[in-house]
Amino acid sequence: MNSIDIDVIRTALDWLGRGHRVVLGTVVRTWGSAPRPPGSLMIIRDDGQVAGSVSGGCIEDDLIGRVARGELALRLPEATTYGQTAEEVRRFGLPCGGTVQIVLEPLSPQSQLRELLSSIQNHKRVQRRLDMATGLVRHEPALEGDRVGFDGATLTTVHGPRLRLLIIGGGQLSRYLATMAVMLDYQVTVCEPRTEYHEGWESVVGVTLSTTMPDDLVLAMHLDHNSAVVAVTHDPKLDDLALMEALRTPAFYVGALGSLQNNAKRRERLLEFDVSPEEADRLHGPVGLNLGALTPPEIAMSIVAEMTALRRGMDLSGPLSNWVGSQTICKSC
Repeated sequence: MNSIDIDVIRTALDWLGRGHRVVLGTVVRTWGSAPRPPGSLMIIRDDGQVAGSVSGGCIEDDLIGRVARGELALRLPEATTYGQTAEEVRRFGLPCGGTVQIVLEPLSPQSQLRELLSSIQNHKRVQRRLDMATGLVRHEPALEGDRVGFDGATLTTVHGPRLRLLIIGGGQLSRYLATMAVMLDYQVTVCEPRTEYHEGWESVVGVTLSTTMPDDLVLAMHLDHNSAVVAVTHDPKLDDLALMEALRTPAFYVGALGSLQNNAKRRERLLEFDVSPEEADRLHGPVGLNLGALTPPEIAMSIVAEMTALRRGMDLSGPLSNWVGSQTICKSC
């Protein structure tokens, strides 16, 4: 769950606490091209105020009007679909003939939003199940692979902690990588115990600088399925120990900068540290998609692109993988 959706939940709780009627909209299914993916959230207040988005602006005005007039989700959850006809596609400006189905849920204490927010803040993944006939909600631990589901009777959504990125090293590349990751809604921590690389990080908005030794920080962060680690120091004493611990966590991405040759040597060292072959195979090195990147910002872009592709379930076994582009920044790395 990204910070935008967490802010939607916090805002809903604030509005409810001030006595407003609030309806929560959740994208549950899309066909064709749609502006927002399943699981996207939006809340509508009784006076027309909104937070979040379910279509990037295409259908929000219509939803606000229908909710204000009591046409949708007055007492119980209700599903509605936009873009079923060519006329609707033209009217709402849905791109490429896309269709989107949304569940509208009138919020109340039985919606258990406060409990949901508490679980997210405690870094738990939660499956939220909404009974359409009663409006009752129950929470269960979410399993890896659980996704948004809607069968007409029950809406199932999965919520969890915000994405996190740990960058080992505070050099020039790290600044571009951290800035881009913040824009993609990651909570970014830069681990740099070397004091000569500390200057200027206080001005990088949204990034936490840690001077803890990298392997100790990896253990302290309790990395989960929403976490990524990228090592860029070129110093095996810093990179390797952190990678050794990171590869033993559920982190969805663990990568290291360097050439094919040096990453092969790194894998050999990791195996000597009792990292299993299966764990060593999880290492992305050299990091990044093959974008022909040469400069630090281009390489940073290729790294966040690879992280994004993995998160979205893209197959990286094709021509964009096995990149040797990091050799261009440091042939001896």
